[in-house]
Amino acid sequence: MIIHIVLQFIASFFGTIAFSIMFFVPRKYYPCCGLIGGFGWITCWIVMHPFGMSYFTGTIVASAVVVLLSRICGVGLKCPATLFMLSGLFPLVPGVGIYWTVYSVITGDLMEASRYGRQTFGTAIAIVLGICFVFEVPQKTIAKIAAVFHIKNFFK
Repeated sequence: MIIHIVLQFIASFFGTIAFSIMFFVPRKYYPCCGLIGGFGWITCWIVMHPFGMSYFTGTIVASAVVVLLSRICGVGLKCPATLFMLSGLFPLVPGVGIYWTVYSVITGDLMEASRYGRQTFGTAIAIVLGICFVFEVPQKTIAKIAAVFHIKNFFK
């Protein structure tokens, strides 16, 4: 199981970095983006598998972790948290759900399209809820957390 978790982390780490490259994130922030994306995906996976919770719950918790880490890195590295948040949420985006929804509509299987569409919409709502929860944390609190972990020195 540990090997599976490590492989999941590595895949999401490099996937997040690839997404960061596509969105022209400055090169010096690639490791931070990759770590945030990796931790976000592993959080979702751990909430779902060992704890047996739903994908919706896993996505809420994981997106909250991604946004919290993004805000901490944004304050610590004195750059917009959006750089880290957009890339870090990439592993959680329900791309395959959107694909199967459209595919089912095109093939005329409206029951499957409805099922995939509801699941995809639920995942999108979970991501938004995770973002909203963490953005309620005051900026001063985030700055104190960033100071405790010495984020600026960690990524030099």
